Amino acid sequence: MPACDLARDMVHLEHLVANTPVCVRYYSFMETSLARSPSVWLRLSTMAALLWQLSTIRVVSGTTTAQAGAPFPTLVERDYIARDFKFSSGETIPSLRLHYRTVGAPVRDSTGVVRNAVLILHGTGGSGAGFLASTFGGQLFGTGQLLDASRYFIIIPDGIGHGKSSRPSDGLRMRFPKYTYDDMVRSQHLLLTEELHINHLRLVMGTSMGAMHCWVWGEMYPGFADGLMPLASAPTAIAGRNRVMRKMIMDSITEDPDWLHGDYVEQPRRGLVGALNILMMMTSSPLQWHRTGPTRDDADRWYEDQIRSRLMTTDANDMLYQYDASREYDPSPALEKITAAVLAINSADDVVNPPELGLMERLMPHVKHGRYVLIPTSELTRGHGTHSLPSVWGRYLADFLQELEHSKTAGPGALRR
Repeated sequence: MPACDLARDMVHLEHLVANTPVCVRYYSFMETSLARSPSVWLRLSTMAALLWQLSTIRVVSGTTTAQAGAPFPTLVERDYIARDFKFSSGETIPSLRLHYRTVGAPVRDSTGVVRNAVLILHGTGGSGAGFLASTFGGQLFGTGQLLDASRYFIIIPDGIGHGKSSRPSDGLRMRFPKYTYDDMVRSQHLLLTEELHINHLRLVMGTSMGAMHCWVWGEMYPGFADGLMPLASAPTAIAGRNRVMRKMIMDSITEDPDWLHGDYVEQPRRGLVGALNILMMMTSSPLQWHRTGPTRDDADRWYEDQIRSRLMTTDANDMLYQYDASREYDPSPALEKITAAVLAINSADDVVNPPELGLMERLMPHVKHGRYVLIPTSELTRGHGTHSLPSVWGRYLADFLQELEHSKTAGPGALRR
């Protein structure tokens, strides 16, 4: 086989590893390579299998390794069942399953208050598993790193309707309660207090939807956390282009005749492809997309791979609920209730939270102990996805953690704005 063909396929494999869910990278790549050439398949199958192994989370000899990142204490995964959970809509579910992961152990002071717990919240359509990647947990949870799990007790739940927590696709379909962000945060609080017996958080940090949950946490449970770190969000109602994109996602699904009011036998492919198209544009980064697809054929192949892999892991009803959950979100009228220190970070190339709207500049003065950082567009940023790159914003987290430590003795007024 010509060397140029091998190089081309290795670039294709690299793109898949960097840009698709781990559970389908290997199969998507092998399917494509086999269709192109059996010889390519034979020569690259071993390399693909190796990359699959390196892309998974491994627990070995009492430590967890996040891909190629630093090792940290053993990951624990469990389910918590909240009995007779009542939603804001008035609906009730007899058993609400909340899946969660923990790393490290809680430390209590002489009065029994937990002082080292960190709650990390994922974005729409994601799960807590994403935070175990080398680009996140591998840069934060290891020995000597900012959230060193030998010092901090890290709690990473799957939100309602996401990951391994209760979802419409479990069987209820459109009869699943119509949850909101408030419901998701209340369930997280139950997980902490009833299951883990955590009575205080050092930090709540979240990405995208998880960032919006940070704002809700600050208002719903003032005083429960020392600090809030929302990454890629705005503390106001979702409106304008952001709302329109979400409505386009939902309408694309519900207007597909194959959706059948949620009682489909097979996924409504046309509706899902339309929804995924909008989602990809919401989270796009022009610089990185051009690097991934520098030619017409490269761009086409990357897009086709993205749709193929995402269709394999997306359920239409789950996606519909996930985007509808933001419908009542609006912390702006009660920002003064937040007593925790807040470090809000956005990136200038974020399509979902465009800085030109000036929302953060208008809203942050209402936060008593708040600071806002806008990261300029660069070769390092990834649009909306910058929220999951500690390599970009880690220095701000380092400063924030120091300020939280200082505030324990000096009081919250010591935090700089």
